[in-house]
Amino acid sequence: MNRGRRKEDIFFDQDDFQLFLEILKDTARMWNLHVAAYCLMSNHYHLLLQAPDGNLGRCLRHLNGVYTQRFNRTHRLDGQLFRGRYKAVLVEDDEHLLQLLRYIHRNPLEAKMTESLEAYPWSSHCAYLPSRKGWEWVFKDKLLAMFSPSPKEAFAGYLHFVDQGNTPEVQHFSSLKNLPSIFGSAGFIDRIRRRFGSSPRSKDVPQSAILSVEFTDIEAAVCRVYCITRERLLTSRRGETNQPRDLAMYLLCIYSRKTLAEIGQCFEIDNYSTVSSGIIRAQKALKTDHVVRKVFEDMEQCLRKSQNETCPLFQKREQGYDANVEDKFCQ
Repeated sequence: MNRGRRKEDIFFDQDDFQLFLEILKDTARMWNLHVAAYCLMSNHYHLLLQAPDGNLGRCLRHLNGVYTQRFNRTHRLDGQLFRGRYKAVLVEDDEHLLQLLRYIHRNPLEAKMTESLEAYPWSSHCAYLPSRKGWEWVFKDKLLAMFSPSPKEAFAGYLHFVDQGNTPEVQHFSSLKNLPSIFGSAGFIDRIRRRFGSSPRSKDVPQSAILSVEFTDIEAAVCRVYCITRERLLTSRRGETNQPRDLAMYLLCIYSRKTLAEIGQCFEIDNYSTVSSGIIRAQKALKTDHVVRKVFEDMEQCLRKSQNETCPLFQKREQGYDANVEDKFCQ
């Protein structure tokens, strides 16, 4: 969760709400972040997340940072938007998880911002209702299964559960000025403290099954696909888009542990916001241009395979790869 500095609004209009959700979806896709629930209020947000790769800090730095940049650009502002680093609470995987789900979704109702949870457009409540499409990106199945193995009964159980209102336990927890870092039973809190209480703090350590690549791997793949030199890849001209560089930065963003600033160093870019802008351009191109998307998918396959294996992209080229793709990128 996080809120605006001095309790100021972080969403001015519907476009801001929508922008935040778009960045949240992109973040989830880029770094394998599971979004189980969310609620966006005028001056704060709540997210219920699972980070299988142990990279929660990186995900939220990206989410908060990119949203702040684009918010400031849109409204012609500058400076800090949020009051500081996000607040994270570890939740026990039992009824405490369901209590928190209900608390998040009931936020606008408790704040008297709506008379019906279904009518509030900026929460994931509707993802937990039957016959609602477009919510595949929300990881709701695990929580619904906690109500019943039957989908029909699970939906009904969720609605009944939410209608009951928050428990005194979660109300007390959320009202604390210094919010505890763990929400669960006494036994769970004790186990966590005994296991991790004396451990030294460390940076995020992703345990991703996806290959972690180096800049040199991406540089070689992109230069070969686009038939360009390293100098051309790193070239930046005002008013011109270097699409190979944008896609290379996006690949490095997805498949490495580097921060935006560290990615910038690889491409000899001083301003990390330039890196962010390039990544956003790459994402837009992948959504709108099927040729770019096809080449990008082939590059991903190459990066997932061992360097000792033959790259499927180059196999396709040897067998007569699409000449239109070749002509477009080898210029």
